[in-house]
Amino acid sequence: MSHSYRLAPATALSALAHLLRDLPPSCGPVRLIGVDGHAGSGKTTFAGQLANALGGAPVLHLDDIASHDELFAWTDRLLGQVIEPLRRGETAHYAPYDWRTRRFGPPRPLPPAPVILVEGVGAGRRALRPHLARLLWLELPHEDAWARGQFRDGEEQREFWAGWVQAERRHFAEDPSRPFADLLVRPLPTGYEVLPGPAGSSGPDQDMTHGDGPSAMC
Repeated sequence: MSHSYRLAPATALSALAHLLRDLPPSCGPVRLIGVDGHAGSGKTTFAGQLANALGGAPVLHLDDIASHDELFAWTDRLLGQVIEPLRRGETAHYAPYDWRTRRFGPPRPLPPAPVILVEGVGAGRRALRPHLARLLWLELPHEDAWARGQFRDGEEQREFWAGWVQAERRHFAEDPSRPFADLLVRPLPTGYEVLPGPAGSSGPDQDMTHGDGPSAMC
């Protein structure tokens, strides 16, 4: 990478947040940022830290949109409940799914904001990409990510994970996200490294490293 440089660890997430805030809106007045990657790769943790760096940006977790019966077939629900209202500059209302009771709960408001993060497996799917200002991909091999996720969820979720792995394989085979990522986010023991992705770059050939924070583990 020519002219590449590394930002000081303590300022990297702030620099990324600044970059995202300066983007033109992509969904009505909102800069919609996708955070995708394999299950267990650390998307939720990263999205939470990035949201803090953005001054408390809302985070939509796709686990609230998916369900046991529709692990990946939730596109219409996301578009109808969230994307279309935000595109009109209106407050979205979505019904979060409860994975314990296996039912959708009461509607939850999601008002337009300067930046909204959409976090979860499939956040960079084909139907959502036209509405994204940037797509970030958590760069962790699927074997490592799935092992971390299974360790996190314990033995009681072993059967669910067996079905999930097959469903995720099918999803990314049919509708891959990583080739369209603008930035790759690599988890480090105490932070992240942010690199240009296959679809673009984070600036003039720059990469960013963040540390001095919580572990990147889920």
